Amino acid sequence: MNDNNVTQEKIIQIAIEQEALYSKSLDDILKNKARFINKSRVYDSEIFALEKIIKLNKRLGNTYATIRDEVLVKSYKLLNAQNTMVRNILKSLDRMSFEEFQIYMMDTFAKNKADNEKILKVDYESILQIDDSSITLKQAKQNIQDYYALVELNADTIKYLSLFEKKMYRLNKYSNYNLINPVISINNTNFAKQVNSVIRPYGFDIVKIIFILFVYIIIYLIRKYLYKELEAYVFDIESLKKYSIDILNCVRKPLEYIAIFINIELTIYIYNDFTGAGTFDKFFTIVYVIFLTYIVYKTVDVISTIKIHEINTADKKIKSEIINVSIKIINFIIMVIGLLVILHFAGANLTTVLSGLGIGGFAVALAAKDSLANFFGTLSILLSDVFSQGDWIAVNGQEGIVVEIGLRVTTLRTFDNSIIAIPNSILANQDVKNWNRRSLGRRIKMSLGIKYDSRPEDIKIAIEEIRHMLDEHPQIATQNTQYKYSYHKSSKLVSKDDEMGIKKNLLVYLDEFSDSSINILVYCFSKSIKWNEWLETKEDVMYKIMEIFEKNSLEFAFPSMSIYRENEHSKT
Repeated sequence: MNDNNVTQEKIIQIAIEQEALYSKSLDDILKNKARFINKSRVYDSEIFALEKIIKLNKRLGNTYATIRDEVLVKSYKLLNAQNTMVRNILKSLDRMSFEEFQIYMMDTFAKNKADNEKILKVDYESILQIDDSSITLKQAKQNIQDYYALVELNADTIKYLSLFEKKMYRLNKYSNYNLINPVISINNTNFAKQVNSVIRPYGFDIVKIIFILFVYIIIYLIRKYLYKELEAYVFDIESLKKYSIDILNCVRKPLEYIAIFINIELTIYIYNDFTGAGTFDKFFTIVYVIFLTYIVYKTVDVISTIKIHEINTADKKIKSEIINVSIKIINFIIMVIGLLVILHFAGANLTTVLSGLGIGGFAVALAAKDSLANFFGTLSILLSDVFSQGDWIAVNGQEGIVVEIGLRVTTLRTFDNSIIAIPNSILANQDVKNWNRRSLGRRIKMSLGIKYDSRPEDIKIAIEEIRHMLDEHPQIATQNTQYKYSYHKSSKLVSKDDEMGIKKNLLVYLDEFSDSSINILVYCFSKSIKWNEWLETKEDVMYKIMEIFEKNSLEFAFPSMSIYRENEHSKT
């Protein structure tokens, strides 16, 4: 091609042949990519040997021999740099998206160029002009010509690697699925070459069409199979059995549409040489989110409709409108979440969107702030799970059983059989004491006062006997009391006993010297948390303490005052 006597038509023909040769070389390399990466020729040993010879020739003054070997060393370095470049590009194919791969190739080309510039500092054109019959000079000239050919070869390699980047990425996909040999064989058939010559300008080839048809058939079969599996799975779930037919009917169409869009996306993916759908990626993601949101919405709607009908049929006292509002709230939340996900994938800044919504709804929030406060109070109560319907709670000086957690207020039935309605906005911000969140242990605490004239020995014996009595009492919780934790392992870093409400403390100690008595602290917990059983246990403990005091000649103290006379004329 560098020959001045070659015609333009011949140059075009050579260029076409050259491109075909590079294309075939790329096919061969990708067929044996692992072998090429692991066994590529490295010329380090040749370079090392030649550098030793160059030093010797320089000392002997063999100028042509020195030039000959220097050029050969540079040729080897060019080949090493080229090998390194190609190997790095091949390695990157498996770990990068196409966009990342393109950027990496540009960076690799730039690095190769920088490495070659260090090699190409010396111009050897003047050596080629020397007219001398020396064999060494002829060898040097041949090496220089080969060297310049390698420089052009390296430039061509970069050009064709850039030109074939999509093909390289596509063939690597085929290679990963062990399909590269049949794919290349198909494209090399005469029929494929004829057809490809017509359809390649439009971005298609025979292999792509075969893959697209294959994908359509596979997705069709998978869709049929998955729907049957889904149908069987829904029918097998006991809790969904009564809703199964309605759920399947409402999700059938959306699932079919999802399958159609998957087909379209994969068609574009294959058409684009496995490099993704490009600008359509966001579009398909948004479409899938819309359909999935619709499926969840319709499923919840179907279940709620059937459930409301059952509740209305079974019990007319339940306010169905509250249930309806609850379902509407759930559906609204589903739609809002779906919309936010769509906006996220569309590239919108959710912080800005939410800020805009907040500003837009500011007037509404001011007008209905109490109702909104109660509504969010309801959500806070339900999400925090501090108490549930039927729990015995104490809040803000009020105490009773939770009758209902409504949208606006929570109602309590007090122990004098009256109803108290507490707004949820207030309840969500108050300290709530829940007496029902106990599994083992209801506290018994007593301060036993004995007279000051009691003997220390008797007090010590009494304390030991009370401690032993409580430790052996069948209804008092101790450290040896076993409790079966019938619940799943908590994912929170908290004490299991504190989370479940289990207390086993048992303390009996001489506590204080008060004004009129020596006090003994008794602190323990009954096994039962029921009020009547707790009272029975407490009563039995008190009787046993009285027996222990009587046995040890101890008497309960009571408030008293002693008057001492200092002299006959003054009294205190």
